[in-house]
Formats: sequence, C-alpha cells, structure tokens
Amino acid sequence: MKALMVFFATALLSTAIQAAPATTKGDPKVGKTLHDKSCTSCHVKMYGGDGSKIYTRSDRKTQSAAQLAARVSGCNANTGAGWFPEDEAHVAAYLNQQYYKFK
Repeated sequence: MKALMVFFATALLSTAIQAAPATTKGDPKVGKTLHDKSCTSCHVKMYGGDGSKIYTRSDRKTQSAAQLAARVSGCNANTGAGWFPEDEAHVAAYLNQQYYKFK
C-alpha cells in the first residue's frame, strides 16, 4: 500500500513538473519570431489593429500557464503552423513574458 502511495505521489509530482514548463522552458525571443510569423495575421483579422487585443481584452479566456500552453497548442493545430512542442513552449514563454505574467 505504501509503495502504491509513493508511486501515485511521484506520478502527480512529475505531472505537475511537466505541466508548468511551457511558459518557463521556452525562449521568449524565439517565441516572438514564431508568433509574429504565424499568429499576428489571424489576430489582426479577429481584433484589428496589431491583434494584441486578444491578449489584453478584459474577458480573456486564458487564466493560467497551463491554459496558455493549451491555447498555443490549439492554435498551432488549428492553423497548421507546424510547430514542434518546443516551438509551442517558445511562443507560450513569449506571450507569458509580454502579456500574461503567470508564475
């Protein structure tokens, strides 16, 4: 029983460690380049201006680092940007640094 509890605690801890990195592992400079190439035109179509209102609007949907990582991944899939997971981490790191400031 004790071994089973240790196993589950270890699994939960490793999941928590893996869930947080999208905004901390990536390189914001690389993320900005990827973002500007693949995201801006779509966001401009949706919100006008420079498209950044998607991140700064009062009713924004993203409320945590995990949600930010999921949104970046979803946009990658929906737009066919073709990013690898590390690219998604770079973009999430850029967006977090620039707009969200999640810990």
